[in-house]
Order: sequence, then C-alpha cells, then structure tokens
Amino acid sequence: MKFGRQPRKYDERVPKLSHLAKRLISPTEIPTHVDYGSKLPAWTGMFANDVLGDCTCAAVYHSLQVWSVNSNPPMDQDADVRAIQLYEECCGYVPSDPSTDQGGIEQDVLSYWLNVGVPRGDSTQFTGRQNLTAFVEVDQRSLQNIKASIYEGGLVYIGFLVPSYFNFGRVWDINPQGDDTIVAGHAVILTGYDDRTSRFKLLSWGQEYEMSYNFFLQFCDEAYFLVNAEWITPSGETPLGMDLDALEEAMRGLRWDWFSTQWFRRHRHVKKRRKRPA
Repeated sequence: MKFGRQPRKYDERVPKLSHLAKRLISPTEIPTHVDYGSKLPAWTGMFANDVLGDCTCAAVYHSLQVWSVNSNPPMDQDADVRAIQLYEECCGYVPSDPSTDQGGIEQDVLSYWLNVGVPRGDSTQFTGRQNLTAFVEVDQRSLQNIKASIYEGGLVYIGFLVPSYFNFGRVWDINPQGDDTIVAGHAVILTGYDDRTSRFKLLSWGQEYEMSYNFFLQFCDEAYFLVNAEWITPSGETPLGMDLDALEEAMRGLRWDWFSTQWFRRHRHVKKRRKRPA
C-alpha cells in the first residue's frame, strides 16, 4: 500500500462551500451516523495504489463506486489500467520511467476530472469519459460541514498528512506518544461518519477504514464536496441549495481554454465536457 498525495494547492478560484450554499445544515438536521460504504463489497480494488503513488486518482474511482452503488446499482467497476491512465494524463506518470511516480495534487486531479473527464472501461476496452459537475472546498476545521457534505453528497474527497507513527490498521487515530513527523500525504474519500464512535468511515486501498475525528482535525488539510450529476435532486439543486447554473458559473474560472492548452493539441480525440441534460 502506497501514499502519493503531494502538498495541497491554494487556488482562490476554487469555490467555497460557505460562499455557495444557500444554507448550511444545522446539527439537528443530519443523522448522527451515515454509512454510504455499507453497500460496497468487502473488496473494491486498489486501482494500482498498492504499487504506485496514485492515491489521488484511485480516490476518483472509489468515488464512482460509492455513487453508483447507492444511486444507480450495480456498482461501477473500472479496471486498474484506467486509474493508471488517469495518473499518466494528469500527474505526469510515465510507466517506463519509475522516477515519474511522484504522486499528484488533488486540485489538479479534480480540475482534470471537471474539464477532460476520467477514462472509463475495463482492462481491454476504453468506454469513454465521465466528467465531474463541480467541486467545492469545505473548511476541514468544521466537522459539522464535513459531515453535512458527506450526508448530502455521498462522500467527501480529502487529503491528509501522514505522521511517522501511522499504521495500516483498520482504525486511524492519534497517538500522543507517537512520532508525528510528517512522512507523506494521502488522498481518500470519506463515505460516512458515526458520532457514537467519533469516527469517519473512509475508502482506501480497496477496503473500508475508520478515522477518528481527532486524527482528522489534526492531520487533514484539504476537503472537497464533489457534485455528481446522478446525485442531484430532481429540482436541479444540490441538497444544500446550490443550483447547477450557479455551480457552472462558479466553475468558470477553473474551465480550461481548450484551444490554447498544450494538452488539447496532444489529445484532439478527447471530446469536450458533456452538457448537462435540459
């Protein structure tokens, strides 16, 4: 099992939940425990994060699994080669050059997912691309907003710092006696929470783990509410009251200039982002 999240980027163009949401849910409006990962199989696949530092990309495909198994089953299952393809395209990995296995930046991966779309398909056939509707930064210092975002969006995509004392057990918690020197960064998705145990549920390396609220508050330094079209209410708004037109406008600053990017000149076969159905 490997890590691979590079230090977070600070891009002021990324919209903030507190600025976009028409209302922020009060503690009494959300349940005390949620687990969107409960419908997943015990093993969901590593998406090559056992041999590569592609955790930022593996978390993308874990997100697709959670959304599909909850909103439109059966669960989507893309092949590891698609995660590696994404790692090549947006993080600069070159399979013939191991030195390029340097991990990725979460906002870069999310921007790529927004603009270009992530490759889908099994190990033998590329079946197209899936685009993210929007991503919104959530203040990771607010457990309430993180829990509300999980409850409303199905998951939260996060990045955290890995202390030296970290172990790969099923529960990740602080260790007051441990060496908290930071040795790496990691990207995962939070799929639930439980106030009774004060822990988040999360998906990483193909299976479910738990992270204590205290560990999260000490080491998480970025978190994103992801907007997936399949998860939007029939009214055309997210449950937090953010309508899709407003989100499209908020994403304008992160849209790429297709005809001036070197990426487009190299990949003319990739279609533009799908339009939202009327």
